[in-house]
Amino acid sequence: MTTSLTRLRLRLTLWYAGTFTLILLLLGGGLLLAIRHHISKRLDDSLRAATAAVASATRTLELERAAGGAADAVEELHIPDRVLYLFDAEGHPITPPAAAEWIDAAARQAASAGHMDLDRDAAGDRPVRLHAERFTSGSGTTYVAAAVADRLELEDQYASLIGTFAAAAFAALLLVAAGGSILVRQSTGPVEQSMERMRRFMADAAHELRTPVTVLRARAEVALGQARDPARDMAALQAMEQEAGRVGAIVGDLLTLARADAGERPVAREALFLDDLAANAVEGMRALAERKQVALEVGAFEEAAIMGDPTLVRQLLLIVLDNAIKYTPAGGLVHLDVTARDGQRSVVVSDSGIGIPEDQRSHVFERFYRGEPARREAEGAGLGLSIARWIADLHGAAIEIAPAPGGSQGTRVTLTFPAPL
Repeated sequence: MTTSLTRLRLRLTLWYAGTFTLILLLLGGGLLLAIRHHISKRLDDSLRAATAAVASATRTLELERAAGGAADAVEELHIPDRVLYLFDAEGHPITPPAAAEWIDAAARQAASAGHMDLDRDAAGDRPVRLHAERFTSGSGTTYVAAAVADRLELEDQYASLIGTFAAAAFAALLLVAAGGSILVRQSTGPVEQSMERMRRFMADAAHELRTPVTVLRARAEVALGQARDPARDMAALQAMEQEAGRVGAIVGDLLTLARADAGERPVAREALFLDDLAANAVEGMRALAERKQVALEVGAFEEAAIMGDPTLVRQLLLIVLDNAIKYTPAGGLVHLDVTARDGQRSVVVSDSGIGIPEDQRSHVFERFYRGEPARREAEGAGLGLSIARWIADLHGAAIEIAPAPGGSQGTRVTLTFPAPL
């Protein structure tokens, strides 16, 4: 079981980390593409601004020359990390006086089309980007301004961004893997507990069933090995019937708990009177009380309306009364009260039986649990109070077990139901 659960945890952690990695890759890829597009657009904007600056400088140069000035505004224009060119309308270089052939070709196309954008590998396989744009000066002369920028600037920014994102993604993935492992361990904790309870439940069920089945088999073998005698056969069959009844009771309780765990037992919700159900349960248990020579009496008996399942509530009352009678010695007393006060409906069953030690009260609702005094005094599988707790929880009721009042030996069980709305 431990190995299977470990493999399950590992697979869940891997799925968790894999899913996060896929989301991170998709999100990161889209984000990086968007940032690359933004950086490229910013580079194009700077190139267009540079060609606009060349056009402005050319117009200033014409005005200076017309006024007799000697300054060359285009040659003096300097923009960091940008190479600037000025061409005439035919695509011949003016400033500087010579340009690479591919730049001349781009200028001619810009002169014809109005503008030109071009990516190219320059000398040394350096990626560069060119923007060329046609413009007209104040004198009506047509020129072409071009600006060239090194794309390594863009690639360096993009590579730096990828490196930063990869480092952050790796750190995030480590955190997700660690956090995922913790979350998986926490989420599978209840599964592990459930599997452990199931294993313990099956082991306890097998242990409880083994004794009556062994007795049945032994009595059958003894009866078969003896000569037929009506009186002896009758005694053997009666004993086998008793053990078969015990097996049937255990199997019935197991089936009830299995359906409870699976949520397969439909629960009715209808108006009930707790006092009527208690009276019915008392009458149903009188025969057992008389057989054990235990007095069964009713004290306070107030009308107590509740909402619930009549079959399950009656079963709850029968379990409590059965335990009280079963663990009360001959000559003892079982007392029942039904009250309706302060918005609550209560059934209190007190007995003068063997009682429950304080250190065992927190365990009595566990399946198959029976304290040492109970194990010695009466037969049972230790499932009754587990079923009682399930029924009480279904009805929003509280079930409390305490010593009998007055410090005397015995037990008091209090069932408290909410009043109907």
